[in-house]
Amino acid sequence: MFDFLLTDEEKKLKKEVQEFVKAVPHELVRSMDSGEIEFAREFIVSAARKNLLGLRFSPDYQGRGLSWVAEMAAMEEVGVLGSTLGCHYAMPSIVGEALSLYGTKEQKEKYLQPILTAELFCAEALTEPRGGSDFFGATTTARKVGGEYILNGQKRFVVGAEGADVFLVYAKTAPDNPPQQSISLFIVERDMGVEVKKVYGLMGTRGGGTGRIIFDQLKIPQCCLVGEENAGGEIFNRMMIPERMTSAGGALGAARGALEVATLYTTRRKAFGRTIMKFQGVNFKIADSIAALDAATALAYAAARLIDSGQDARRLVSEAKKVATEAAWEVVNNAMQVMGGIGYTDVYPVERLLRDIRLMMIWTGTNEIMNLLIQHEYYHELGKQQQLTRNLEQDAVGLDEQEKVYE
Repeated sequence: MFDFLLTDEEKKLKKEVQEFVKAVPHELVRSMDSGEIEFAREFIVSAARKNLLGLRFSPDYQGRGLSWVAEMAAMEEVGVLGSTLGCHYAMPSIVGEALSLYGTKEQKEKYLQPILTAELFCAEALTEPRGGSDFFGATTTARKVGGEYILNGQKRFVVGAEGADVFLVYAKTAPDNPPQQSISLFIVERDMGVEVKKVYGLMGTRGGGTGRIIFDQLKIPQCCLVGEENAGGEIFNRMMIPERMTSAGGALGAARGALEVATLYTTRRKAFGRTIMKFQGVNFKIADSIAALDAATALAYAAARLIDSGQDARRLVSEAKKVATEAAWEVVNNAMQVMGGIGYTDVYPVERLLRDIRLMMIWTGTNEIMNLLIQHEYYHELGKQQQLTRNLEQDAVGLDEQEKVYE
């Protein structure tokens, strides 16, 4: 539907990813959801073999040098597999963002290239037991001693904790500084002594090896510092672009998958002597879902195009994550309602997609945090906008400046 937004190169990529997704074994998805597979290593390897990881990064490091719009098209296709495989697919893009933009040449050669070729598996360590949305309230510390840092603390809800070789870790390096200037970013190898303490049992998004990791007096060399010391706040803000855009793309794909399953079901299922697609109570839910999904898709691709233009996309990125995940939640609920009781069973994948999508409104910043960012950016933009647009207050029939009392 939205292929008109894509260049020929982006359309070609989308076709590649569609073919890749079609070939993913159904047994893999089932085994992950049932808990038989904890970390889908082979899926990441198979994507790397087709040069489909880290699409935006330089070919010098095995990327393709493509656009955010291209990545959105790819992420949407992978999203139909559910949030776990979508997250595995997105992780090289997320971790790669930090290395590509802030890493040294040596870090890119040592970590970025092997991540994009699946010689190394990566994960991002953000959330802490006491933190959640309060990212800058982190208590994990990295104390500099000579030419190395001593890392102490823990992170939880780390997708890929079970299988990752390297972790992006934010830690306090200047606790007395203002919050935004108190944190640094490190790339930490598992073999340095990272301990996986717990792998969580999740309602959905299963098979991602999501766990809690602990750092106990870990000695990490100074060369593991990504960017400048105490510049983790700036890097974190930039990192929210791939975090939230890949979430939006994955949600769109998952919702589309649920909608397709439910719509096809309505063409087969009969009640009262006719297929249920003939009933307005059913097909209006399908129509509502299509409209919600199209609106969210348009917004997500607009955000991707804005990032590609080099302009500030902070508000639109937050909107894309919020709107896409909430539209996906609406669509998958409609799909389940249309299918009735059978949709609530594991005979169809709709119940799994519902469990997956529920997490998307929480991770990478809850949608309430997205609201905070959206309104903050809009208030900031409004002053500039008023200088360029018509003063609508002057159009009021009962205009009386004396009646405008604000204090």
